[in-house]
Amino acid sequence: MTKNKNLHGFHLSRRAALAAVAVSAAALFTFAAPAPSFAEDKSIKVGIMSGEDEDVWRVVTSEAAKKGLTIETVVFNDYTQPNEALERGEIDANAFQHQPYLDNQVQQHGYHIVPVGYTGVWPIGLYSKKHKAVAEIPEGAVIGVPNDPSNEGRALRVLQNEGLIKLKDGTGILATVADVSDNPKNIEIKELDAGIVGRSIDDLDAGVVNTDWALKSGLSPAERIAQEPIAYNPYRNFIAVKEENKDADWVKTLVSSYQNDTVKAEFDKVYKGTGLSAY
Repeated sequence: MTKNKNLHGFHLSRRAALAAVAVSAAALFTFAAPAPSFAEDKSIKVGIMSGEDEDVWRVVTSEAAKKGLTIETVVFNDYTQPNEALERGEIDANAFQHQPYLDNQVQQHGYHIVPVGYTGVWPIGLYSKKHKAVAEIPEGAVIGVPNDPSNEGRALRVLQNEGLIKLKDGTGILATVADVSDNPKNIEIKELDAGIVGRSIDDLDAGVVNTDWALKSGLSPAERIAQEPIAYNPYRNFIAVKEENKDADWVKTLVSSYQNDTVKAEFDKVYKGTGLSAY
């Protein structure tokens, strides 16, 4: 998430990140047990990103109300803000990020934030308006990738999976262009802000674009010529809370209010197959 939702806009020394951050393999809980009922209504604030997720969370809010939990959504336009707001107690939860992004944020800021339930996954894709298949990408092609640590590594792995480049052995998920060990087509990898890659696609041979930005940039699935695998994807988005609240009853209710068929139907309608439920 993330979505997933997929999380940009923070600045971190890439080499420090590569040395400090390990892939988190911990599983998130899906609370299958009936959510508790509250003796009186409880109200919480949940930080989300503007756009399609607002429609999804209107349904989540409705589901939570049936269980005595009132949700006020707080809409953000900058990916660096929801964790800061959560850490400060300005909101009670957020839902916008994946584990590599949170790992970097914790490393950088020392946040006490943990995931409590998956929401969706938005597979990052390689898009092109000039070439209909990866095999058509020519010698010396220019390919755009997001320039933030977690998404650049993610994008480079897409290029590696398609045989366009090879990364050094042992390279972690925070790979950078400096980790490219083999580039048989002499591709120029152009590092751009995540929100700019899709909008620059006319000037590129191809670009690796996060699904949410692909939608905002007007790119269609027909222009996606490759995408990352979905199985065992570490980039599933989740709901996150302060560590001190992870076992609270309202957290269980919040997660169950998202993880149900009613919300899934709205999710599928809103994201039209570009995002997938991840629980």
